[in-house]
Amino acid sequence: MIRPRRPEAPHPDHGRRPGRQLWYAAYGSNMHLDRLTYYLAGGRPPGGLRSHPGCRDPRPPADTAPVMLPGRMYFATESTVWTGGRAFYDPDYAPDRQPAAELPGRAYLLTISQFSDIAAQEMDREPGDELDLTDVLTHGRGHIGPGRYETLVCAGALDGLPVVTLTAPWRSDDIAVNLNPPSAAYLEHIAAGIIDSHGWSPLRTAAYLAGCPGASGHWKAADIATLLSTPGTP
Repeated sequence: MIRPRRPEAPHPDHGRRPGRQLWYAAYGSNMHLDRLTYYLAGGRPPGGLRSHPGCRDPRPPADTAPVMLPGRMYFATESTVWTGGRAFYDPDYAPDRQPAAELPGRAYLLTISQFSDIAAQEMDREPGDELDLTDVLTHGRGHIGPGRYETLVCAGALDGLPVVTLTAPWRSDDIAVNLNPPSAAYLEHIAAGIIDSHGWSPLRTAAYLAGCPGASGHWKAADIATLLSTPGTP
């Protein structure tokens, strides 16, 4: 049985001394290591509509770990890679009743350079510049811009190193958010990452994805489960 880790409180010195490594917490298609490799080494992922330039340092992650992050995932806007909604992380979502909301993620141990280049590609920017992580490591949040994947969130720490991810500035229950159901190819990559890193069954994975805002009401768990049993089917 795979036991996911939950990030601990970040060290107060992270903002002053960011170090050379961090854990990048993926919760969408980058949970699938094969998918992340296209951000690291460059190229076009299966089912994607465009190629990625890759990172200056294309080496694979030094380590990986399944994690549970507080909050929930939702799908919104329109992906230029997959069509359909993009996955975003709402770290502030808290239901009125217990248990507390959590979502599965996969943490990758990367250099600051690698994380900066992955973030640039997520934002449709050219990789090559180091991100200033002072705000996110000091205050838990940092903003590179107002749009999607331009908000940085520090979810805590693993083994003394910060756990950082990318999302949008909106909340999942904000009525102004343009919720949008994800494409089949996108769901396949997310599901593959969950199953591989957390050991969930296809049925459990399908039920989780079908319950995320944006997918809920458009994708049924049974349909996602069928999709996972016949990958590549639109």
